[in-house]
Amino acid sequence: MTLQLVTIPCRKDNYAFLIHDAASGETAVVDVPDATPILAELARRGWQLSDILITHHHGDHIEGVQALRAATGAMVIGNAADAHRLPPLDLALSDGLTFTIGAEVGQMIEVPGHTIGHVAYHFAASGLAFTGDTLMAMGCGRLFEGSAQQMWQSLKRLAALPPETLICSGHEYAESNARFALTLEPATPALTLRLGQIAAARAQNLPTVPSTLADELATNPFLRAPLLGAALGMADATDAEIFAAIRARKDKF
Repeated sequence: MTLQLVTIPCRKDNYAFLIHDAASGETAVVDVPDATPILAELARRGWQLSDILITHHHGDHIEGVQALRAATGAMVIGNAADAHRLPPLDLALSDGLTFTIGAEVGQMIEVPGHTIGHVAYHFAASGLAFTGDTLMAMGCGRLFEGSAQQMWQSLKRLAALPPETLICSGHEYAESNARFALTLEPATPALTLRLGQIAAARAQNLPTVPSTLADELATNPFLRAPLLGAALGMADATDAEIFAAIRARKDKF
């Protein structure tokens, strides 16, 4: 890994992420639920913030952006198509376009579903993907704006990344998500093991994110939709239809 990663708890259950390039000193943050803990971590490490990356427009991901920009002078990067409801962007990107943090190239990936304008950021050399509220530890975001078909296609794009990729998601929902997953696949050893690991981490007030994509592929029911059709009585359904049924169950869980 060329970029150093720091996970910062914010608000009740949000996370922000710092990524730091030691050679150049450049440092970025992904999402800003609250500027205060981010500024404290920057000061503790002696880092100067250069970039602010936004995954989507929800307040619990952007409420601290203006204060953080004012305190640091950092450049704000986000989705050009969603610029009308984001803080003012200094760099507006669209799907597939790239930018740099130090020597490392980051790529924006459009992943609509949770919101229409949701994006992720992939840093291939460091094996990092910042997925906000799209792909989450043991789960995925609710469909507030997009369709199940859109979200399923977004999850497929993220699932195609290298399995060792660290998935940096925006909330501490893993324990509840794991309990839900067990209702669908109660006899899966990998799932039982992961639930134990999650419970142990939370007992020590430790984050359950990031997680590896390999672990998500093995245990996340939303990525495993094609394998769950028969168990849900949907053997003839499309993968997107099975995903939609799983999402509807989770909404009521």
